[in-house]
Amino acid sequence: MPILKKAYDLYLTFHQYRRVVPKAERFTLYERCENAILDMIETILEAGYSKSAQKIVVLERASVKLNIVRFFIRLLKETRSIDIKKYTMLQELIDEIGRMLGGWIRSTSPR
Repeated sequence: MPILKKAYDLYLTFHQYRRVVPKAERFTLYERCENAILDMIETILEAGYSKSAQKIVVLERASVKLNIVRFFIRLLKETRSIDIKKYTMLQELIDEIGRMLGGWIRSTSPR
């Protein structure tokens, strides 16, 4: 699944930034964001294995989790835990995942 590959890339990119995040944020906001990314990946995997009747519910849950990740990443930037370059790179991946997820939701929705 291409969306799973993008989510995987998002996690790997985010994980590389662990060392530059201030220690005060590393065990609070950073950790919450990391867990949110992992939850999102888990939900995308769940959607891939769901029956079509349940799939739309799981996909919408994945969309909510993506928005939580988006919010936490923005908070990391606002608290200056990550710089603007890192924020931009993460945001591009998040936007692409969002487009893919939106397309999947539209293609799964009953017409």
